[in-house]
Amino acid sequence: MAGVIRSKPLFLCSSILSNNNNKALLRIPRRSINVIAGNLNSSETKKKEKEKRKMRKEIEVARATAEAVVNKEKRRTRSSREYKMADGDEVPSSHVPVMLGEVLDIFSSVRLRSFVDCTLGAAGHSSSIIQSHSELKHFVGMDVDPVARKLGHFHIDSLMHPTLKASILLKNFKYIKSVVADTLPELLDVGVDGILMDLGMSSMQVNNPERGFSVLQEGPLDMRMDPQATLTAEDIVNSWPESELGRVLRDYGEESNWHLLQTRIVKARLNGGLHSTGELVDLIRGMSPASRGGRQGWIKTATRVFQGLRIAVNDELKTLQNSLYSSFDVLAPGGRLAVISFHSLEDRVVKQTFLDILGFQREEINGEGNSVKPERQIEERVEKELKEKEAWIKQTVIGSKGVILTKRPITPSEEEERLNRRARSAKLRVIQKL
Repeated sequence: MAGVIRSKPLFLCSSILSNNNNKALLRIPRRSINVIAGNLNSSETKKKEKEKRKMRKEIEVARATAEAVVNKEKRRTRSSREYKMADGDEVPSSHVPVMLGEVLDIFSSVRLRSFVDCTLGAAGHSSSIIQSHSELKHFVGMDVDPVARKLGHFHIDSLMHPTLKASILLKNFKYIKSVVADTLPELLDVGVDGILMDLGMSSMQVNNPERGFSVLQEGPLDMRMDPQATLTAEDIVNSWPESELGRVLRDYGEESNWHLLQTRIVKARLNGGLHSTGELVDLIRGMSPASRGGRQGWIKTATRVFQGLRIAVNDELKTLQNSLYSSFDVLAPGGRLAVISFHSLEDRVVKQTFLDILGFQREEINGEGNSVKPERQIEERVEKELKEKEAWIKQTVIGSKGVILTKRPITPSEEEERLNRRARSAKLRVIQKL
């Protein structure tokens, strides 16, 4: 290959870069980049020297990008399940549930006598669960959004049969323990067989400008999931201390330009503040000149800012963490909790909380100094039995209280990502109680 590189360096580099061939880039040793960029001698012109430096820089950037792509693939398990859209539609409808087939696979081997959907929405997942499990006797659906609850209630009602008892509640999933105690008192001792959380926002919420979630539609700076809650995004933008506003943009929005945004927003308070999504977006657009990405630049920044404000308004991360602990507590032995997250902050909370539930955040020992992890031979036996039984299980993490069935999160198939844009950032993690 060295001979080829020396004879046609620029042609080879251009070919690799233009074809976005990550594997080919990673096969090129770093020490060979100078050779690839051109083995120039002292008699060549300054133009050639400049061309060589430019090519070397392009290869370094492309190589770094390739490494990031490959490393991302290593940190997840891409679903190999065939993606099927409902009713043979060419374009998914607004209520197509994300990773529906994968969710059905997760609960297919569980005898579901009871099931709780913590984020009912339009009941896309739950409708299929009910249809797939004739043994289901108790169903609870929760949603903090009254519009979503009403729509979900309608769909669940259409699937009711004499042996199924269903309760559809306007509740935040942080109250799952009290909900189970009130609606399923007979299950307090035995526990719930299956629990699902789909943390994604519904199209009903995003497409309604009055909710204030969309960066592309004019509306009030609201962003409350629960319309009865008191705190709004407008309150944060116009009255929170500058340091707290900056923390929201930095930690929840993951916005690198948070300090300048914080300063501009606080400065806007002197002129009456910001009271609509349009006013906030205009401020962001004014900070995103065309030379820095133009339209796409400001949209990405606005999306991160809106994410940070929404998380703060609804206290999403703390609520999620507490709800994961509570959900695991009410699971029956052998019961499963499945969580679909849509951004890195959510996924990090799910991953770390699952590990903490199994005890691995406490240096893998309990208060008596004994390992909370079962003996290796027991661990291997349990993992082998799970893999033989269910093909979707690849790698597990086993503790004394349960098993994380997704050491790496499951992500949608490439086909689903192509046909359903909402699915692109989805990650599915599952834990089973022992």
